[in-house]
Amino acid sequence: MKFFHVGDLHLGKQLHGYDLIKDQEHMLEELLSYIKKEQPDAVLIAGDIYDRAVPSGTAMQLLEQFFIQADELAKEQKAVEIILIAGNHDAAKRLQYGSSFMKRHHIHIAVMPPQQEDAYLEQVTLTDQEGVVHFYLLPYTKPGMIRHWVEQEELANTQDAVKFLLEREQIDWNERNVLLSHQFYLHANEDTVLCDSETPSFSVGGLDSIATTFVDKFDYVALGHIHSPQNLGDPHIRYAGTPLKYSVSEADQNKSITVVEMGKKGEISYHYLPIHPLHDVRALRGKMEELAAQCTEIPCHDYVSIVLTDEEAVQQPRDYLEKYYDHILEIQIDNTRTRQIMEEEIPALKEMSLEGAFMTFFKESTGRPMNEDEQKKFAQIIETL
Repeated sequence: MKFFHVGDLHLGKQLHGYDLIKDQEHMLEELLSYIKKEQPDAVLIAGDIYDRAVPSGTAMQLLEQFFIQADELAKEQKAVEIILIAGNHDAAKRLQYGSSFMKRHHIHIAVMPPQQEDAYLEQVTLTDQEGVVHFYLLPYTKPGMIRHWVEQEELANTQDAVKFLLEREQIDWNERNVLLSHQFYLHANEDTVLCDSETPSFSVGGLDSIATTFVDKFDYVALGHIHSPQNLGDPHIRYAGTPLKYSVSEADQNKSITVVEMGKKGEISYHYLPIHPLHDVRALRGKMEELAAQCTEIPCHDYVSIVLTDEEAVQQPRDYLEKYYDHILEIQIDNTRTRQIMEEEIPALKEMSLEGAFMTFFKESTGRPMNEDEQKKFAQIIETL
């Protein structure tokens, strides 16, 4: 069994005001070419299909075009199952529209966790010469999405909700099982690599995080939500990352499609197919004349973030540099003068306790310090939490 694992598409996204729809169209065309060449049994798309809950018409047409082209490929060679789930950026009802019809064309969409007691996770089962592979679809889930029917359970956080949903599936661990999930997972004491293009949906105190121990029995866990490609401990629990660079903080990342090949139970291998973007995202630093001289193709069409280090004042740097780089994201100045201004005008930050930070916030918001009774009540709240 061979399948692709693709991270968050974010169709319709903009980067510093630039519309990325052509870049995304190019990316999906490369994905289709890999499907034609590699002939996987399935393509798993791990949530955040769109960048906004109300996607643009162009973004919706782009997804439709991808589905049509994948269906056309199925007429030329074996059918590939497209399996996708909703992420926190997606509006469930919008993404679900037409899903019953699309299932007839090998497109499987899950947008919500079970909404009633007799419902379970949507599941797609495929068969190869070694037997069956069960794909469990777990869309973006928060406790409030299932509390209305989970009367006997205490769902204090997202981990409780995911644990409850998986345990009730009664999974046969002697067979091959794959989980497709869009959540924030943490492995032991390791840090999950984050980047600037992610909308923070991780609550203070880690209430939205899930330990990988709750999913490590799956043969493979195809994760979405985090934009940096990375394994969580073992390669069988993986964030594929976004297929394109959606922030300057990702400039040094290599985006790819994760290819998973399963043999018998316990036999699994991985390789990665590079994605060649229509325009790269790059971070440049140096003097203005040096950056102009570095440009080998005039104009360069990459998306560039520029830090100028000229000590002398530069006049209208954007107008000058746009002759060489026609997709400038931002220009910043870093020299002796700007660093001195920062040191003089930005006071030194100091570490504050939670209580101290809230008391400062309270005073700035109300114009008076907290009284003794309010401080006691706040301490009680912290103790309860």
